[in-house]
Amino acid sequence: MFRRLPDNQRAVVRLSFDGRALEARAGDSVAVALLANGIVQFRTTTVSDTPRGPYCLMGTCFDCLVNIDGVANRQACMVPVSEGMAVQTQQGRRTP
Repeated sequence: MFRRLPDNQRAVVRLSFDGRALEARAGDSVAVALLANGIVQFRTTTVSDTPRGPYCLMGTCFDCLVNIDGVANRQACMVPVSEGMAVQTQQGRRTP
């Protein structure tokens, strides 16, 4: 569904998703990095645990919420990747 365009000019950034090591390109959003690595489910809904993935990729829909470095409710499409970042699936709503 998603594939990268050729671009060898940007540095490689290493991060993890649910403990799985991934590589992204500097400047990618977390959502783009996950999609480029074949990950399409980012969270589950609060009521029915329905899987959700990114929809708008511009910060409007909130379907791409993830836990980033221990902080829940982060919009993956709005956060740039950084070296060593730990991203986790968000299960339902944020717990305090």
